[in-house]
Amino acid sequence: MTITFLRVRPAESLAEPTATSRRREGTTAVEMLSPTSAELTAAHKAGVLVLSESVTEVEPAAWVVKPEEALSLAGRGVPGWRLTVVAEGSRESILDALARSDASFARSTRSEISETTALSSLPGVAFSVSVFVDDVSQALRAVDQGATDLLLRDWDVEGIGELRAALGERRLVERTAFPPGIEIDEARSVLSAETFTAWLSQVDGSGVARPRYEWAPGKDLPPPVPDGRLSAEWLDGSWLDGTSTPFPASAAELAPILERSLEGIAPTTAEVEALFRARADQVDAVAHVADTLRERAAGDTVTYVVNRNINYTNLCYFKCGFCAFSKGPRSLNLRGEPYLMGLDEIVEKSVEAWGRGATEVTLQGGIHPDFTGNFYVDVVNAIKSELPDMHIHGFTPLEVWQGAETLGIPVRRFLEELKSAGLGTLPGTAAEILDDDVRAHLCPDKIRTSQWAEVMITAHELGLRATSTIMFGHIDHPRSWANHLEVIRAIQRRTGGFTEMVPLPFVHMGSPIFLRGRSRPGPTWDEVVLIHAVSRIALDGLVPNIQASWVKLGLDGGRRLLDAGCNDLGGTLMGEIITRSAGAAHGQEVTPHEFREVIEAAGRRPALRSTTYEILESQPR
Repeated sequence: MTITFLRVRPAESLAEPTATSRRREGTTAVEMLSPTSAELTAAHKAGVLVLSESVTEVEPAAWVVKPEEALSLAGRGVPGWRLTVVAEGSRESILDALARSDASFARSTRSEISETTALSSLPGVAFSVSVFVDDVSQALRAVDQGATDLLLRDWDVEGIGELRAALGERRLVERTAFPPGIEIDEARSVLSAETFTAWLSQVDGSGVARPRYEWAPGKDLPPPVPDGRLSAEWLDGSWLDGTSTPFPASAAELAPILERSLEGIAPTTAEVEALFRARADQVDAVAHVADTLRERAAGDTVTYVVNRNINYTNLCYFKCGFCAFSKGPRSLNLRGEPYLMGLDEIVEKSVEAWGRGATEVTLQGGIHPDFTGNFYVDVVNAIKSELPDMHIHGFTPLEVWQGAETLGIPVRRFLEELKSAGLGTLPGTAAEILDDDVRAHLCPDKIRTSQWAEVMITAHELGLRATSTIMFGHIDHPRSWANHLEVIRAIQRRTGGFTEMVPLPFVHMGSPIFLRGRSRPGPTWDEVVLIHAVSRIALDGLVPNIQASWVKLGLDGGRRLLDAGCNDLGGTLMGEIITRSAGAAHGQEVTPHEFREVIEAAGRRPALRSTTYEILESQPR
C-alpha cells in the first residue's frame, strides 16, 4: 500500500521572498483562496506550485474546490489530476463531482475520513482521500481510517522520517501538487510554461517529488548517498544512519522479477519499467541483484582504458535541446569560441596521447555544415598513417548517417570505407533515448531510433564493434528507459556487437533545454543507481560490461556505482570538453594511478583494458 504526502503551506498572500523561503524549507505547494497573477509569478520564480481554493481568471497549478466548482472546471476540460474535490455537502453531490471530474483527490476533515473513504470503495471512481495532519499520531489514525494522501504543514525531515518508520510496510511517497505518475508529455500539453517549469524543477522521471539535496550530475559535490545504502531518497537521520538489506519487505512486488533475474530469466520490457520505478529500499534491492550479476559476469575486476577524447569541432547545424557543446550560453562562459581542428592538429593530439600511454583515441564532435563523409575518412587515414597501432574509436551513428548521406552512398558502403581506412569501433552516443516520442522533443532533427539501429547493426555485421549509451534525466521517464534497453537487447541478440553499456546522466546547468525551463535538472541519485543497476539486470548475458561515467559523476560517484552492477570506470580522456560545456565541474582527465586508487579503495582489483575489453598486461607508456 502506498501513502502519498504533500508538503503544502496555506497562504493569504505571497511575495517572492516568502515563496523562496517556503521552497527552501521543503514546501512544494502553497494553497491560496484566490491567487493573483503577481502571486503566481512569485511562486513560479521560487519553484513553488500554487493551489487555488476558487475558480478565477488566473490559472493555478491545481484547484482545491467544492463539488460544483470541480464540475465547472471539468466542463472546461481541466484534467482530473489537477483537481481536489472538497468533501462538503451531500454525499450525492460529492460523489457526482468525483465521478464526473475524475478528480485525483477528495479533501476530507479528520472527523469525516471514514465517510469519504467509503466513496472511494465504489466501482467507477479512483481517488485518494486527502487530509491535513499535524503529527505522526494524527497521520496514523488518518491512514487507519482510509486516508491515502497526507497534507503536511511545518513538518521537518526528521518528522517525515518518523512517519515513514511508523507506517511500517506501507510505502511513503512524496508528491507535488499533482499525483505521482503524471508524465511529461501530458503536463507539457496542458500547463502554462511557467507552471510546467516549476513542476519540472520539483520532480523526478516518475513525477514524484525530488529529494532536496544540492547534488546533481556534473556538480563538484560528493554523491548524497549514505554509507550503508545506495538509495538517497530520504534525508532524515534514521535513513542516513541505516543500512540496506538484500530483499526488504517493501520490495515484495519486485521480488519475483529479481528472483527470476538471478535465475537467468531476463525481465520483460514491462518488468524493466517496473524496476525503474523502484523507490528507497527497493532501489537497494535492485542494486543488490545487479551487483550479484556483476560478480558472476566480471568477478572483482574493474577495468579502465587509457585514451584521449578529441572533439574536433564545436560547430553543429543540428538543434539538440540538451547540447551545450555546440550551443553553450556565452553568459556561462562554457562554450568558448567556435573552432574546427585541422588534420594536423588532430594527428598531433593523437601522437601526444600515444606518447602518454593511450591505446585509443575517441573522435566525436559537432556536425559541421561543411562536413562530408570524406572528412571522417581523412581523419582516420591521417591518424593511422602516423600511428598504425592506435585504436580509433570514432563517429557516432549520426555522423555515419550524415557522412553517407553527404556522399550519396549507402551506410554500409561508407562504413566499409571507414573500416578500410582503419576505424576500430563506434561510440554509441547520439542514442540519447531510443524512444522516438522523447526524441521528437529532445533532438527533433536528429536520426530516429530505427536509423541509429540501422547504423549499429550494419557496423556489427561488418565486424565493427560498438559501445551503447543512454543519456537520461531530462524529459524522459521509466517507460522510455525500458524501451531504450529493449532496443539495445534486440540489436545485441541479433549481432552481439556491443561491448558495453554506458549510462550518461544529463548535466543540466548549461543545457539549452534546461535554461529554457523545458527539462528537469538532471536525474536524482536514485535514478542514477537504477539506470546502471537495471541495465546490468536487463542486459545480463548479452552485454557484459556496465560503465560508470566519472566525467558526469566524479570518481566518488563512480566508486559507489561499483556496488550497483558496474565493472568499468571508462577512460582517462585527456581533455574531455563536451560535458564541461554543459557546466560540469569534474576534471577533464583522470590518471591511471587515480583509477587504481579508487578501484582498490572499493575493494576491487584494477585492470588496464583495450577498447574491446582485452586485459592488457603492460602499464601505460
